[in-house]
Amino acid sequence: MKRTALLHAELSHAIATLGHGDTLVIGDVGLPIPSGPRRIDLALTPGIPAVADVLRVVLEEMQVEKAVIATEAVERNGGQLPTWCHLPVEPQAVSHDEFKRLTQQAHVMVRTGECTPYANVILVAGVTF
Repeated sequence: MKRTALLHAELSHAIATLGHGDTLVIGDVGLPIPSGPRRIDLALTPGIPAVADVLRVVLEEMQVEKAVIATEAVERNGGQLPTWCHLPVEPQAVSHDEFKRLTQQAHVMVRTGECTPYANVILVAGVTF
């Protein structure tokens, strides 16, 4: 039995196989998923699971050195980071169009049931040493 909180075998395996600089995207239900990255679909119903819940569990298992969000997510929140955006690093903000372009290079894309516009984050794997 695993000791960490992440019980989803496919997601745990995806994180374990990331190398330094590889990217994992956690996205809302509407984020387009390109054909290249591995797709892990967790969406059950609108709002379940939420991006914040998936992000919290992924961060317990993944070493993150960089994060990217859409500038529109910050703008919609009065210039502040959205409430779902609890990250161990200060995220870089790019336009939503640029964000979608960056997802084409992702190794893994995780689809949630989140229905909040622009509730998406790209996590860049770091190293633990």
